[in-house]
Amino acid sequence: MWLAIKRGSVVLIGLLLQILLSLFIYLKLGEYIQIIQVLYGIISVLIVLAIIKNSKRLSSDLIWILTIMLFPIVGTLLFIILNKNRNNSKILKNINNNINEGQKYLVQDENIKKEIQEKNLGQLRYINEFAGFPVTKNNEVKYYQLGDEVFPVMLEELKKAEKFIFMEYFIINKGEMWGKIVDILKEKVKQGVDVRVMYDDMGSVAMLPTSFPKELEKDGIKCVLFNKLSPFSGIIMNHRDHRKMTIIDGHTVFSGGINISDEYINVNSPHGHWKDNGIMIKGEAVWNFTVMFLEIWNAFRNDDKDYTKYKFKFDKQYQENGFIVPYGESPLDNEITGEDVYLNIINQAKKYVYIYTPYLIIDTDVINSLVLAARRGVDVRIIVPGIPDKKFVYDVTKSYFYTLIQGGVKIYTYTPGFVHSKVFVSDDEVATVGTINMDYRSLYLHFECGVYMKDTNVVQDIKQDINNSIKKSHMVTIKEAKSGIIEGMWQAILRIFAPLM
Repeated sequence: MWLAIKRGSVVLIGLLLQILLSLFIYLKLGEYIQIIQVLYGIISVLIVLAIIKNSKRLSSDLIWILTIMLFPIVGTLLFIILNKNRNNSKILKNINNNINEGQKYLVQDENIKKEIQEKNLGQLRYINEFAGFPVTKNNEVKYYQLGDEVFPVMLEELKKAEKFIFMEYFIINKGEMWGKIVDILKEKVKQGVDVRVMYDDMGSVAMLPTSFPKELEKDGIKCVLFNKLSPFSGIIMNHRDHRKMTIIDGHTVFSGGINISDEYINVNSPHGHWKDNGIMIKGEAVWNFTVMFLEIWNAFRNDDKDYTKYKFKFDKQYQENGFIVPYGESPLDNEITGEDVYLNIINQAKKYVYIYTPYLIIDTDVINSLVLAARRGVDVRIIVPGIPDKKFVYDVTKSYFYTLIQGGVKIYTYTPGFVHSKVFVSDDEVATVGTINMDYRSLYLHFECGVYMKDTNVVQDIKQDINNSIKKSHMVTIKEAKSGIIEGMWQAILRIFAPLM
């Protein structure tokens, strides 16, 4: 999405270059500089008008509007250059082309499609027809309330792998968790299993040595480093791979909020008790994850000409009778799938919507949907961390409390520690579990994934999990949410830069 290009250093660079430009004018080194300023002023206004006219989420583009209006020459040049570089990025082109090419493997079963139409299941239709991910029914799904619970299961399933193991994570960190996993991966390579690991360079930059991919390759584990950090490829730095998935033989997948690092299984957690979740799926839905993995993997290594060799043929009929559709979010297309899934759940809720999110940095669409749901009688509850991991980000999160609570939304802070789960559940009917935070980065800038479920057995498990967490949480009062003048000004300033956080 071309309007979603936002650099964390845009304003800082703009200020610096604006100072240099002022010195340039002061020293009278350019007799035509005033004419140039007027021309760029006109161009900047036209660009801002174009952003306003074409933006799908105007609040997320506010930082560009401010930058261009405050620094017409610098802001305009940066906007043009960054968009041009983004369009010319070979890596991003390869990823986007592979995602488009991968659509031919994501085919919807006609009987399920007919059932969706007959039952008028609009959310499933949206994810299938507009986001491009097939809905499935032949699955068994299990929800795990903590990383501590899902990790032992994941290890046992990895030991059973016979053909391939695909792993894709934002963070991989050496420690107890990775140590147990990599021992299994090395053994599986010796058995002839195709083992592939893909991780995000920015997510793991402070944790892994630059030699880590070579270490894995030396042991026979194929490795892709997603968008290696480089000062010369800054345009793609903001589009990170935030997905989490482990795919085993095409029949089993693990996903959810958990990365591969010890705090996710509550070993040496720096922010109190680490509340995360995991989900395991066995069945037809695994194919969506397999295709998502191969699309990005082959953008870097181009190993596979035909994805169908990784598709498992299920003879078993699972007992689960609900609908399951894993979906992905890409910043390179025109669909804002992650946020639209969330908005649809909120807007269609009749009784309740319960939400886990580590960050609450939301645009006006989400704010209005949450408040309107509460005002029409829906029980809207949001659980955020009690012990934050990033102070500035948490200050922005708190800046939304007063508006939401005043509108009838209940906000809870998880007293024991940090909430990292990204979960919605509503009306005992629908839920989504995945990697998508309620912030601008997850919703607009990162590659993400989620699992939408309707009428599955785990919907009740998810509801019970959130109810258990609420008992351990503090409900924020309207008085606590109200900020003073200084704090309010600080929060307002941070809100301007929310799209960069």
